[in-house]
Amino acid sequence: MGRAKPPATATAAMARHTSRKECDMPKLKTKSGAKKRFTRTATGKIKMAAAHKRHRLISKPQQMKRKARGTRVMDKCDEGIVRKYMPYL
Repeated sequence: MGRAKPPATATAAMARHTSRKECDMPKLKTKSGAKKRFTRTATGKIKMAAAHKRHRLISKPQQMKRKARGTRVMDKCDEGIVRKYMPYL
């Protein structure tokens, strides 16, 4: 009825694995709002959608909405904030 013990080498390997696991840092969580709004380009820059295109579009001029089409590359000074929100980007 009892379970057979694993070989001594497997037990030693499991002990090493658990001791190493204890000193690992925990995973960092990505902000869910940031992962919906930002992506990375092939060169590592942050890509974002244009501002003022999410709500109340009836009250905004057509020319403003046309200019806000597509995506933009974020300024270097603002990238640090997004990179903190998305540590694995």
